[in-house]
Amino acid sequence: MKLYRAFATVGGLTMVSRVFGFIRDVMTAAVLGTGPVADAFFVAFRFPNLFRRLFAEGAFNSAFVPLFAKRLEAEDQSAARRFAEEALAGLLFVLLLLTAAAEIAMPWLMYALAPGFSADPAKFDLAVLLTQITFPYLLCISLVALLSGILNSLGRFSMAAAAPILLNVVLIGALLVAAALGFNNSPGSGIVLAWGVAVAGLVQLAALWMAVRRAGLHLRLVRPVLSADMKRLITLGIPGVISGGVTQLNIAVGTIIASLQAGAISYLYYADRLYQLPLSIVGVAIGVVLLPDLARNLRAGDHRSVMDNQNRSIEFALLLTLPAAVALAVSAEPIIRVLFERGAFTASDTLSTAAALAAFAIGLPAFVLIKVLQPAYFAREDTRTPMRFAVWNMLLNVAGSVGLFILFSALGLMPHVGIALATSLSGWVNAYLLWSELTTRGHFEIDKRLKANSLAMVAASVAMGAVVWALLFAFDASLRPAAGTLRQFAVLGLVFTFALVVYACVVQMTGVLKWTDFLRRLTRR
Repeated sequence: MKLYRAFATVGGLTMVSRVFGFIRDVMTAAVLGTGPVADAFFVAFRFPNLFRRLFAEGAFNSAFVPLFAKRLEAEDQSAARRFAEEALAGLLFVLLLLTAAAEIAMPWLMYALAPGFSADPAKFDLAVLLTQITFPYLLCISLVALLSGILNSLGRFSMAAAAPILLNVVLIGALLVAAALGFNNSPGSGIVLAWGVAVAGLVQLAALWMAVRRAGLHLRLVRPVLSADMKRLITLGIPGVISGGVTQLNIAVGTIIASLQAGAISYLYYADRLYQLPLSIVGVAIGVVLLPDLARNLRAGDHRSVMDNQNRSIEFALLLTLPAAVALAVSAEPIIRVLFERGAFTASDTLSTAAALAAFAIGLPAFVLIKVLQPAYFAREDTRTPMRFAVWNMLLNVAGSVGLFILFSALGLMPHVGIALATSLSGWVNAYLLWSELTTRGHFEIDKRLKANSLAMVAASVAMGAVVWALLFAFDASLRPAAGTLRQFAVLGLVFTFALVVYACVVQMTGVLKWTDFLRRLTRR
């Protein structure tokens, strides 16, 4: 089944990127910890990174891919190339204006992005400087998004999925430079990392540009024109960016509120990085592959394939996401301790970060379902409905984050955990609204296979969670810093390997998915 093979390609390369990302995060925790320099850098990185996830991980494609694919299928590659050149010119023009304005206005923007920093002038000034250095990354990665959409429409998923690997490799190099210069937990380390982000954007853009040329599309830089095609792209694009990036916008809201608590931004950042692993591997991979596939099937009038692809995509997403959510919730503290507790990252930082991770894990299945359900709207060139739901979702998240932050603080609990919990709950609301509207319109119906398999996957995930809890309790001493880093990683790896085997066996016994059939689908052309 071509759909499964594409999922595996994008997901596999995303996994490689996340492995490098974990190495980067482990090094970042050791060099920066959770102090004021770390908070300043994470805010500086969050701003362009927000746009990276808004554009590069599917939201821009929600508008561009159906229009580009339509020209590719209905006309020819020459017409599709001209449309891509117009989109490139218009996007570049807007981004240059936005970047110039943001660089000038950054001190004022920081009051909106991290208002809590104003109480510490040194921290505030450092955050402004680092964000000015990293902001051009937005320009590069937005162009990378357009080039990725072209490659995905052509059925070439590999290079677009591999681009984030380049970011992690460059930032790992920057961390090594910072450590070699003795900049640990100092403003110098933040500056080196910020320049690493800017350089990484240029490297990714160069790699994707060459990949598009190898695919046979030689794009030229043309004069920006507000043609009918561009007006249509804008009409679809603005709602698509808002709806496609609702999770990231919610995290940005959390960052603003978290700036009121010392260290909270860092706790949420490290927790966010961990739950983003299954979200990126599963949710983003399915969203990127499913959108052009649904668009083609709809144009061909093949509604049976549309319905089947949606059901199998949700099934595949739940198969991987449910056990991941349970594992993260049950083992949040050991995971954070083994990965990050060394150097400037202390035991108290572990407890604070683990609590946030457990709260994020509650919403993980919802975040993935959002990525799976939205392409059903985007493929029909409907970006307004998901945007409407996203606006309600954001309002709920803001109210929940503020309310729970205040409540948890009053109760003597960790305030930042309220932000993570509000994000998860609002994610479930958004997923429900997307599913409900599709069902009402007759665009989606859960088939018998998905209903039966969903219950079996929940049972298998609970069984796996019980095994993880028991093993972590039994090997607790081997997961403490005193046991040594190598032993910690080895024991944690064995625990999750055994748990994965248990889950796979239960899934196999219940008939959810025969692994021989799954492997056959992956290798079938």
